[in-house]
Amino acid sequence: MTDQDRPQIYLLTPAHFDAETFAETLAPVLDAAAIACLRLRFASDDDSEVARAADAVRALAHARDIPLVIDRHLALVERLGLDGVHLTDGSKSVRKCREALGTDPIVGTWCGTSRHDGMTAGEAGADYVSFGPVGDTALGAGDKVDPEVFSWWSEVIELPIVAEGALTPDLVRAFTPITDFFAFGDEIWRAEDPAAALKDLDAAIG
Repeated sequence: MTDQDRPQIYLLTPAHFDAETFAETLAPVLDAAAIACLRLRFASDDDSEVARAADAVRALAHARDIPLVIDRHLALVERLGLDGVHLTDGSKSVRKCREALGTDPIVGTWCGTSRHDGMTAGEAGADYVSFGPVGDTALGAGDKVDPEVFSWWSEVIELPIVAEGALTPDLVRAFTPITDFFAFGDEIWRAEDPAAALKDLDAAIG
């Protein structure tokens, strides 16, 4: 497999973290493997809390030329100096977000298990779509994305896709030929050593 064919890593922050201390945890993770994109996944609707979280990670990401996108908060992209937004409602908001942000910022979206929703999001202007969960999880409806969605997409559609949710080294090896990105988040943050956990998943890509 060439570097060009190798899926890239799309890193998610924890949903909750201490903005005052998280940079010390994040820095070695960002240096543990090549990171293509970082998503600020911060579970708060308080603008000031989100801003503090963004401040904690933006400098680290940009110093390494890693684009930083934010979950949902379209209005904060420009205000906080971020590189784009990740939506969580499939194709519903893509067109509106693209019109609001223009052509340069990143607009991506979570499409769950729906290939149709992913195609609609691409037609509306998404830069990538995310499918999952790939592995077993107790969250949501319990549905897993069918690997056939990735196989078909990789053969037919040029828009990049992200494999996300409950990934294991075995799943990473299985999905490596049929995805463009792996989104790693809780898989590493629940580990005692997140940087080492990321290295293990990166090694599974091959």
